[in-house]
Amino acid sequence: MVGRLKRLYESWEENPDIGFVLMKGAGRAFCSGGDVIALYQLLNEGKFEDFKNFFETLYQFVYLQGTFVKPHVAILDGITMGCGAGISLQGMYRVVTDKTVFSNPETQMGFHPDAGASFYLSHLPGYLGEYLALTGEKLNGVEMIACGLATHYTLNGRLPLVEERVGKLITDDPSIIETSLAQYGDLVSLDRESVLRKIETIDKCFSHDTIEEIIDALENEAASSYDVWCRKAVEKLKEASPLSLKVTLQSIREGRFQSLDQCLVREYRITLNGISKKVSNDFCEGIRARLVDKDFAPKWDPPSLADVSKDMVDCYFSPFDELEPELQLPTALREPYI
Repeated sequence: MVGRLKRLYESWEENPDIGFVLMKGAGRAFCSGGDVIALYQLLNEGKFEDFKNFFETLYQFVYLQGTFVKPHVAILDGITMGCGAGISLQGMYRVVTDKTVFSNPETQMGFHPDAGASFYLSHLPGYLGEYLALTGEKLNGVEMIACGLATHYTLNGRLPLVEERVGKLITDDPSIIETSLAQYGDLVSLDRESVLRKIETIDKCFSHDTIEEIIDALENEAASSYDVWCRKAVEKLKEASPLSLKVTLQSIREGRFQSLDQCLVREYRITLNGISKKVSNDFCEGIRARLVDKDFAPKWDPPSLADVSKDMVDCYFSPFDELEPELQLPTALREPYI
């Protein structure tokens, strides 16, 4: 699918008869992310090159979309998770609905938020990106609007009207597309229980330099305020792969100061170094526990945060040797509009 998207977008960009692109899901979900069970099977069968080709193509497509010269509209109705978010959030307009559910649950699977996630999460207000990346917690459509992940909100029932209106446009002018999307927009306000109303607590706890300090801060906050949310956040962190947590925190922190292409190159390194099993087999173990055997009892390696050394984390960020090429992106020819 990713390969086909990449070829289509390249051809559409060069086609003068196409003014803009609209992307939507084919069913109840927009996109629930990569087929990780298929990836798990590729690794178990020793098909490393096929695994590598998937991520190379995926990240190249994300860069293509993030630098696409024509306006782009993504209708994120339903589940939008993992790289399902990555293949849509880099575009110009992101329409969400009352059915939208967004998350980056990768640390729960022994992986890291990728497909540009270290770019868009690290650029969210305060330390919200760290919270979402480390816990894998969900946001709804209203919350995506509030934090800037989405640009337009409309009720699911109005989507046929939106698609009909936009589908009749013959233009490459972003302002005309923007006006058409806004015509069917709805005014929204955050729910009283929304996590975004806890942004001060998130900043207080997730601004620390290490996962251990973040957990300590959350536990202290829970003890002093009796806040159930803090306890749930701690539980999520303790369920995740300790190694993935430390790798993810560093990835998000580096993303704050990097461009999209730099983030994708780093994510590609983390992905390939991670599944090389030089340090850990957490990716395969996480998929096994959550999606294959479904015992929800992963045996993480290393088993605790204390056992994760700096050298282990650094290994994930290391440049490849001369036999393994880095991710190639056409940065000299393309420029992100962000």
